[in-house]
Amino acid sequence: MWIDTHCHLDAPEFSNSLPNIISAAKEKNVQAILLPAVKAADCQHVRELASQYGHAIPGLVYTLGIHPLYTNQAHEEDIALLEEQITQSLSDPRFVGIGEIGLDYFVEGLDPHKQEYFFHAQLDLAQHFNLPVILHVRRSQDAILKALRRRKIFGGIAHAFNGSFQQAEQFIELGFKLGFGGAATYERALQIRRLLVELPIDCIVTETDSPDIPPAWLKQEGIAFNEPAFVVRIVKELAAIRGISDSEFASAVWCNAMQVLPRWSALCAGNPNFTLAS
Repeated sequence: MWIDTHCHLDAPEFSNSLPNIISAAKEKNVQAILLPAVKAADCQHVRELASQYGHAIPGLVYTLGIHPLYTNQAHEEDIALLEEQITQSLSDPRFVGIGEIGLDYFVEGLDPHKQEYFFHAQLDLAQHFNLPVILHVRRSQDAILKALRRRKIFGGIAHAFNGSFQQAEQFIELGFKLGFGGAATYERALQIRRLLVELPIDCIVTETDSPDIPPAWLKQEGIAFNEPAFVVRIVKELAAIRGISDSEFASAVWCNAMQVLPRWSALCAGNPNFTLAS
């Protein structure tokens, strides 16, 4: 079975076709998807989506947080709202952590001070609730590592990782797995591919970041945007780059995700609907 550790099912690109998107993923045996929130106001919607489509994708889970790209629109009171939503979700087995949170030093026009305020405030929430975090680390790895070292954070995933090997080692030492997806399918992505080969397999998880980060073949095949069903082909290409079988890679990344997100593991444990198959 296949796992997508980062997929924005609530994105507007999916609004008119979500049942079909879910159906396509189910047909490909994608049995687990993580849906990270990006705004405090969207927490309820994300929770409802996980509940609504959990019958089709038994491992459909969600995290709650404020994405750095949305911090310009956020207000200080959103932290209190987020804390309230987290508290309400603790009894929901599909709620697995805090995210998507982090820093983005690539996109222009973002207020760095607001980014830092919301990031640090959400790390404090993660520490308070003893929850793992889903991190957005675009060109901000060192600043994020510095912030993590100031707190006791219960691990998580550094999504769409594209840092150095040394930065990767530091995230791993802090209990994080590293997310790889469509970006690695481009032949020119030499650094990402090098990491995919050289890093220990027990620190790697797979993702689509749907509808974003399209794999290399999407435009060639005239497909409008990325979706969770494509994680199967992505994982097969990543396994080939690594030089191992599809089944070995799929099994490893499944175990890695369950290890770092224990509430996800608890949801899946003992569920007869989960059968490992490639």
